[in-house]
Amino acid sequence: MMRVPVFCVMGLAFICHSHCLGIQNPLYGFKRSQENVLPDPSDCVSRTRQQPVLTNPHNFSLDIRMPGVVPAGSDTYLCMAFPVPTSRDSYIVDFIPHASMDTVHHMLLFGCQTPVSTTSYWDCGSVQGTCEDEASIMYAWARNAPPTKLPKDVGFKVGRNSGTSYFVLQIHYGDVTAFRDHHRDCSGLTLRMTSKPQPFIAGIYLLMSVDTVILPGKKVTNADIACDYTSYPIYPFAFRTHTHHLGKVVSGYRIRDGKWSMIGRQSPQLPQAFYPANKELNVKNGDTIAARCMFTGEGRTSKTYIGGTSADEMCNFYIMYYMDSKHAIPYMNCMETGSNELFQDIPAEANVPIAVSPGHMNSMTHMGHTTDQQLNRLLNTNNAEKVLDQDYHLEQVSVWPQSSLQLGQVSGLALDADSNLVIFHRGDHHWGAESFNSQARYQQMFLGPIQQSTILVVDPVKGNILKASGRNMFYLPHGITTDKENNYWVTDVALHQVLKVSSDGKDRILLTLGEAFTPGSDNSHFCQPTDVAVDTETGDIFVSDGYCNARILKFSADGKYLTEWGAGSSDRRRRIPFLIPHSLVFLPGRQEVCVADRENGRIQCFIAATGEFVKEIKKEEFGGEVFAVTFSPAGDGLIFAVNGDSPYRSAPLKGFVIDYSTKDILETFSPEKKDFKMPHDIVATRDGSVFVGDAGNKSVFKFTSEKLHRSVKKAGIEVQELEEMETIVQTKVRPEHNMTKTAAIQEKQIVAEQPQLQEEAEKEKNKSAARPNREQGVLPAIITTLLLIPLLLVISIGVFICWWKNNQCDVKTEPTTVGGILGKIRGKTVGSLNLGNFFATHKGYSRQGFDQLSTEGSDQERNDEDSSDSENEEYSALPPPQSSS
Repeated sequence: MMRVPVFCVMGLAFICHSHCLGIQNPLYGFKRSQENVLPDPSDCVSRTRQQPVLTNPHNFSLDIRMPGVVPAGSDTYLCMAFPVPTSRDSYIVDFIPHASMDTVHHMLLFGCQTPVSTTSYWDCGSVQGTCEDEASIMYAWARNAPPTKLPKDVGFKVGRNSGTSYFVLQIHYGDVTAFRDHHRDCSGLTLRMTSKPQPFIAGIYLLMSVDTVILPGKKVTNADIACDYTSYPIYPFAFRTHTHHLGKVVSGYRIRDGKWSMIGRQSPQLPQAFYPANKELNVKNGDTIAARCMFTGEGRTSKTYIGGTSADEMCNFYIMYYMDSKHAIPYMNCMETGSNELFQDIPAEANVPIAVSPGHMNSMTHMGHTTDQQLNRLLNTNNAEKVLDQDYHLEQVSVWPQSSLQLGQVSGLALDADSNLVIFHRGDHHWGAESFNSQARYQQMFLGPIQQSTILVVDPVKGNILKASGRNMFYLPHGITTDKENNYWVTDVALHQVLKVSSDGKDRILLTLGEAFTPGSDNSHFCQPTDVAVDTETGDIFVSDGYCNARILKFSADGKYLTEWGAGSSDRRRRIPFLIPHSLVFLPGRQEVCVADRENGRIQCFIAATGEFVKEIKKEEFGGEVFAVTFSPAGDGLIFAVNGDSPYRSAPLKGFVIDYSTKDILETFSPEKKDFKMPHDIVATRDGSVFVGDAGNKSVFKFTSEKLHRSVKKAGIEVQELEEMETIVQTKVRPEHNMTKTAAIQEKQIVAEQPQLQEEAEKEKNKSAARPNREQGVLPAIITTLLLIPLLLVISIGVFICWWKNNQCDVKTEPTTVGGILGKIRGKTVGSLNLGNFFATHKGYSRQGFDQLSTEGSDQERNDEDSSDSENEEYSALPPPQSSS
């Protein structure tokens, strides 16, 4: 009797579960289909007028595509109009392009009230144009640019009260020979939209030149545009550049009170996406907005004009901005030629071409209008073979150094003018909990300075000491670098000073910045400064300051204070200050300086001349901490970095090889025999070797590229190429498994227990690998049914026994009331079944939460209670500053 209602309820739950499985997969398939260009033209035609797909009551997606068109000739412009799918005000929050530069030269999305046609596509390269009324540019794409994601709370307003009731998609088809296979094109984009009002409205500000003439053979021709801004404040968050073949670099600026602040700078030969604006700045009434396109006429035999064909040129700088919804203006433009007087003060970087790697150029041959020889002459791609031959896989040289170096805590590494390794270490001094008081004042002056030689010059090949200096000078060494005169620039966190020291072995102090043992935050004091970088051209120095301040300071070569700045961000509302700027590197070819922002787990780069924010590299693999960073000009530019101990050891300690341009991790590396303990600094040599100084192990590790390393191996230790290739492929295809925080429950961070943690991580990995993937369709239902049958049997027997022996079970029910039965079973009764308590009791789990792990923080100790290894750390509350890290 009692089993009937229970079976009915469980059966209903099973039907609901099966229904959920049934509706989940089509939605998943739809999302996946949005990410790829549709290969079937007929399918594209059917989707052109597709109704918006609703994902929840507020959000929906709209596909906008060409209906399977074939352009009549080269340089054809085709347009098609699409009505905004709702009469309510809506907001575009994402653009997802579906196009290839093999077919499409560029693509624009306009918004207006009255398009030229609402029935079919039309040729909009003629006098017809796009709209009968004023059209606003909302999106632009070219050169296989990736999708554009708008910041949170920002959207393009369309619909009833916006002045935009139609979208007009314009596509420029460059070379008609792309249609020799007689296919029909259905390129376009997907709009992610919401009806939920956004507090900030996005818009486009377009600066464009209309009268530039590029003379044949002339090395440099500049197109300058500038307009005074006279409206409500706007906040640029992204920019895009556009030229054709001859563009070398396009730069945009805000000018306020004579000061030029960069909005963005990029090579138009790279994917013409919207890139993050360089700094969280605003543009307000009275400012001037300016842009420069730098062209070359080399390789041309006649004048080149601004025009609409691929043989012509264009000079466009797009600013994507947001502004308060009360004053929103969706589109503004500027076409005024900038005066020579104004542009004589433009920053120097606007006249420096951005190098484009051969890999980019090989995938971006522009519609066949320019020969390979012209492209090579234009972009200096004659070193393609060198780049393709790069080997980013690093292996430890286990026999280096050949004799012990007898080091203390290794805090800094550098290379001298002869490419020898320079090691900065602490001898018999240690950074401990008693080293500083709460005001960051050094408490162990009674120990005196370090009596050992703290600066060692070491042969990078064999590891033997060539020169030693730095006796009786330092208390707690930290960072070191060299300048072009081969002098040492060092920081000492106990002295709170930056010192310029001669390298001749006489230990002459050539320049002192800061006051000994006196912390401070003005421009003549530091507070535990961490590192120094030197501009190889001007001799200017940059200081990361540090453990208690959160800034980078810039000084002239003779020690004169110039400027300082804090952390950057592409979103003014999400700026997070530095949390121990720990390591600096100067990028000579790019005139930038990059910092390892240690406790924020990120790398940030800035224009060295101005401190303008350029980019941020923040990866989950860092585990929330980045200790050191260095740079190599190999390929398109490589960043080498090492991370620190993450909370609960969720990410292993290792080194990273990162592509500067794409920010992708190309490779990771770590020691083979002895694990990293606290990798503290890193440096890369010209021959591809990488050295890592470890403060915890009091040692230096050497790594070389796999190719170089293999050449010095003994014949008896030959690498099997097939296995090696499989390992590399697996590394690049499958992301590394990071030990989860739960794998570290009730474990203490003690070196002796590290093997146990690794063993648990390996078990977790094996468990994850053993979990079968669910098949779609019938298989989940079969598995669910098989699992439910014994469960239903057990529950039925249990309920029947309780009912039969109601004097032992405090469940009172109506025989016909299913809700009563389930309600009482779910209630807090003495005899109720609580699976959570059951498994917790039998597996040794408790409700007490995690035990706090003791973790290494500074060069000695820190509390990581408030640390986070989340990739979204920028969007959460700031952790409090740690006192000694």
